[in-house]
Amino acid sequence: MAGETRKRAEAVGQEDAGTMNFAAEEAATLRLWESMRAFETSVKLSEGRPEFTFYDGPPFATGLPHYGHILAGTIKDTVTRFAHGTGHYVSRRFGWDCHGLPVEYEIDKSLGISSRDEVLAMGIGTYNGHCRGIVQRYTAEWERVVTRLGRWIDFRNDYRTMDASFMESVWWVFKTLYEKELVYKGYRVMPYSTACSTPLSNFEAGLNYKEVSDPAVVVSFRLVDEEASLVAWTTTPWTLPSNLALCVNAALDYVKVASVADGSTYYVAEARLVQLFPALGSKKFKKGDEAKVYSVLARCTGAALVGRRYEPLFDFFATPQRLETAFRVVADDYVSADAGTGIVHQAPAFGEDDYRVCVAAGVVTPADVPCPVDADGRFTAEITDDDLRGLHVKAADAVVCAKLKARGRLVVKDTYLHSYPFCWRSDTPLIYRAVPSWFVKVESLKDKLLANNLKTYWVPTFVQEKRFHNWLADARDWNISRDRFWGTPIPLWVSDDGDEMLAVGSVAELLRLAVDPDKGHAPLEALPDLHRESVDRLLIPSTRRPGTYLKRIDAVFDCWFESGSMPYAQIHYPFENADGFAQHRFPADFIAEGLDQTRGWFYTLTVLATALFDMPAFKNLIVNGLVLAADGKKMSKRLKNYPDPALILDTHGADALRLYLINSPVVRAETLRFTEDGVKSVLRDVMLPWFNAYRFFAQQAARFETTNHLEFARDPDKARHSTNAMDKWITANLDDLINYVHDEMQAYRLYTVVPRLVGFLGDLTNWYVRLNRSRLKGGDGDDEAHTSLAVLLEVLLNMASLMAPFTPFFAEYLYQRLRPRLPSFHDKANRPPDELGSADSIHYVMLPPRVEVAPSSADHAVLVGMKLLQRAVELGRRAREDAKITMKTPVKSVVVVATDAASLDALRSLEPYLLGELNSWAVDLTTEVDAWCSLSALPNLPVLARRLGKRVKQATAAIKALDSHALRDLLAAARSADDPQENGQPTIELDLDGDKLVVGLDELLVKSSFSGDLAVYAAQTTPDGSLTVAVETTQDDSLRAQGVARDMINRPTPASPAFSVPRDDFRCFSYFRPLTFRLTILSSCSDGHNPRYIVVPRIPRPRGTQTTPQASTSFARRPSSSLARPSTPSSRTTIPNARCRPRKRSPPTPRSSTRPTSS
Repeated sequence: MAGETRKRAEAVGQEDAGTMNFAAEEAATLRLWESMRAFETSVKLSEGRPEFTFYDGPPFATGLPHYGHILAGTIKDTVTRFAHGTGHYVSRRFGWDCHGLPVEYEIDKSLGISSRDEVLAMGIGTYNGHCRGIVQRYTAEWERVVTRLGRWIDFRNDYRTMDASFMESVWWVFKTLYEKELVYKGYRVMPYSTACSTPLSNFEAGLNYKEVSDPAVVVSFRLVDEEASLVAWTTTPWTLPSNLALCVNAALDYVKVASVADGSTYYVAEARLVQLFPALGSKKFKKGDEAKVYSVLARCTGAALVGRRYEPLFDFFATPQRLETAFRVVADDYVSADAGTGIVHQAPAFGEDDYRVCVAAGVVTPADVPCPVDADGRFTAEITDDDLRGLHVKAADAVVCAKLKARGRLVVKDTYLHSYPFCWRSDTPLIYRAVPSWFVKVESLKDKLLANNLKTYWVPTFVQEKRFHNWLADARDWNISRDRFWGTPIPLWVSDDGDEMLAVGSVAELLRLAVDPDKGHAPLEALPDLHRESVDRLLIPSTRRPGTYLKRIDAVFDCWFESGSMPYAQIHYPFENADGFAQHRFPADFIAEGLDQTRGWFYTLTVLATALFDMPAFKNLIVNGLVLAADGKKMSKRLKNYPDPALILDTHGADALRLYLINSPVVRAETLRFTEDGVKSVLRDVMLPWFNAYRFFAQQAARFETTNHLEFARDPDKARHSTNAMDKWITANLDDLINYVHDEMQAYRLYTVVPRLVGFLGDLTNWYVRLNRSRLKGGDGDDEAHTSLAVLLEVLLNMASLMAPFTPFFAEYLYQRLRPRLPSFHDKANRPPDELGSADSIHYVMLPPRVEVAPSSADHAVLVGMKLLQRAVELGRRAREDAKITMKTPVKSVVVVATDAASLDALRSLEPYLLGELNSWAVDLTTEVDAWCSLSALPNLPVLARRLGKRVKQATAAIKALDSHALRDLLAAARSADDPQENGQPTIELDLDGDKLVVGLDELLVKSSFSGDLAVYAAQTTPDGSLTVAVETTQDDSLRAQGVARDMINRPTPASPAFSVPRDDFRCFSYFRPLTFRLTILSSCSDGHNPRYIVVPRIPRPRGTQTTPQASTSFARRPSSSLARPSTPSSRTTIPNARCRPRKRSPPTPRSSTRPTSS
């Protein structure tokens, strides 16, 4: 068995020695998962555990997945994998949003349909058949991409909003709301998509705003009783043919002015003269020259204008009856002096405020609102002008302006750049149009909505507390009806006069009540489909008037109503799965979607759950930001400004893409500019070093087995009880990481977890493995090698498990290769199928549990010391860079100055590592901070000036006078504060000429500076002055010579095939020549080749130095890592990366007869 394992380990090391192809390995892992039905097995193994409920928001299946879907899918997969790994049963079903405008718009484009009448002529059944045919056109591609991403979710048991079972539950939701008197029919001005021929809800109208340039015109309305005109400003000239009134603000001041240019007389708000006379806003206009532009004839308030009549612009609605109530001035407070002329033209069919004001003033009645625009956005026959009739309203602006100009009514014409709503589906401009619609009474639920929002937990919280809270606080009644065809029909049967209504809540109820007129009004036997072509013809006999029938209304549900019903409809509730629904299936433990769903899915889920159960629909929510192209623009297929996701997955692998996305600001609801280089950097800086750590382990484990003729197997006790400082550090660091991951993942803070995981991988590869290479290779003996390999195996196993939710492919890759070293692997028959080793997949295994035992004082000291070591090395290297001293050149000494004596004491046991990492002959650790570092402060002017105003100058002088001691105490207080947010910022008191001023740390800019001898030292210090590292910069011949020697030792040389030897077979010796004091290096090959000599520049012989040969340790790039015993010079030092090659001529014979010999 030992021999087989050794061969296997050697093969792994040799096989992985080349370049790792992560994408190819992921493809192999996918085949492995498929062969053993890994996802299905993991779900089955978790049956009986506490349930973790997850809702997957259904995407539209009419388009291909993009990076926004990939991001949300990665977040969902990470959290649900973590939930499974912490002992939960997690049902994960994929869903499809099959109805609504996205599908109909695609069909309209493909069939060339441009009007509602064309659909009716075709037949609703035929039209819906086309829709049904494309709704899952891309499902195979979706499944391929989602699976390639490594996301585990059930596609076989998916739910579709077009299924009869789903639609029936939607009917139940509606009937429940209807019975609670939360549904009503209203005639309102709604956002309207002329391209899709349907009204939209307010939140849909807010999904797609764009900056547009519209015509902005000032139009004159001639008063009937005076030779003067009222002037109104509008950016929608197409609404002027429907004008019925003018609105002023009764409290505003208005003026009657005469234009100097043409003598015309106008009424306008005094504060808005610039809109009538644009010259007043010109940079060239001089104040005081107003008389050159206009003269004021009279002043009045808006109240004085109310009731005055004017001549209609057009006579389309100037009937005798209309002239009695319309074409007069009314007043309302919504008119302001912020824009326009202070007089607003009213077209009640095309503006919410217009409709409200005109109905209140008696200009129109709700049942008699002129609306000369059809469902497709074209002027109807009510507009008798041949140039306008049949013209689309957005194309009519220029025609209307031309006609007004011909009539002398166009006073000013300009353009106006503003934000305007577009249809989220067709990407065409919306209009506002009065339409009859069915509404849910959201405004009456407002208090409950706000209360239920407080019961949920959002990441990040500001989206919940600000954006979503504000949206709920301003919520309007929800228009849930759409005048379309492909959707769930609203199950409401109504009499011809509208007096009798009946809501149907199930198929069984409809079968019991309805008759089929096509079959002689016979009762129904079955109803396999619930779309319009199946239910529109059905009639329900009236219970009030025998012999008459109720007919279904034409409308279908807004598709957002369906997605908001998803928690119930996906499981056919309440017709199935009613038992335990409230205990296990509702509300969801977790959902996640993008920031744009704040006004979409999050909103509809909340509204319907509150209306039905007075509960939130979910407990925890992660909101991700938007993924933009590298140029900061929206990703566009037309512009081709982003790489194909499939190409990224097949080139760099899913793990690198996943880590790149969830280790970015986008998981904090911020934007991410996607770049392929970002994915490459994850591959280069995280995945490849992690793989190299495993590969090094595999190679050294194979070497250990070959050398000791025994199988290396997992030994967690040996790893846990190691006394080596680096082993204790990495183990304690791992324990701390495990606890941190559990804590932060329970709080759904991926943006803190992933950086910590990546940081630990950096610690593992850049510090533990690098500083222990010699020990892992057996340089400190087989027992030390065995211990360090046991520790490294534990770390790799635990990291494979911890990282499994984040990088599922490489975690599996590692586990499958480490698994044979676990005893449970060889005893699978007697072990649980989800135990580490016996489990066939890492994703069956529970994550490492929390480490409940507090770290010992020794472990804590190692953690503190190593943290300080890492910071000191970073500062020391930066100091060397400042002094332009390369790392190959040693320095005489390094001084480490820290304010924390305990941390400094912890660092003392790690001094050999500090010496090696900074290539220094000596190190001095001291707490004499004042001697090496000084602090100074400046005011944080943006913060302090806002509070102090003019006194900030006086405070600045006092702040600059603060000494280092006072600032150091302030910073120490800040470091010791448990929670600055809760306990407040530390403060300091200033004396301003006898007045006491308390200043917080956030109002200061503290700066640290080196106060030592800059002629001798180069130094770097932390901003708070808590750590300073000074590197002695004086150089002499001995330092330079050692640098040259180190460079020559480490410099790679081309290796001849005949003399190429493994790097670990090189041994380096040095000694002082007694006559020339030249340092001579011999490189001897272990295979008996002739020794080679390298002669470096002569260096002075230190006084008292022995001339006998001595082993050199000054060229070693790192010290021995075995700190369990005193460090002693080794008789030989392994030099990695060395190569030996033959020379063309023999080396010079040393003058001295003293020769070094290999020990």
